[in-house]
Amino acid sequence: MKAVTIRGIEPEVAEKLKETASKKGTSVNQLAIDIIKDSLGLQKKRKYTLEFNDLDDLFGRWSESEFEEISSRISKARRIDPELWT
Repeated sequence: MKAVTIRGIEPEVAEKLKETASKKGTSVNQLAIDIIKDSLGLQKKRKYTLEFNDLDDLFGRWSESEFEEISSRISKARRIDPELWT
């Protein structure tokens, strides 16, 4: 692989590259390679792989205490009330 140095990157462009790479979970170097390949028409398009980012901010993880509370409520809701079935 050949190494290429890009000089004269403006601070706001560098910051935007860092932010975008962070959001995509990749390095700035890999992001730059992907952008260059894409602009030259060399990027291989993924088949059958769709990425959706529209609802990501609505999902997360439960803390241990939240999980215990929800599990407890679900367990209570699953109990059969004998009076209703006799």
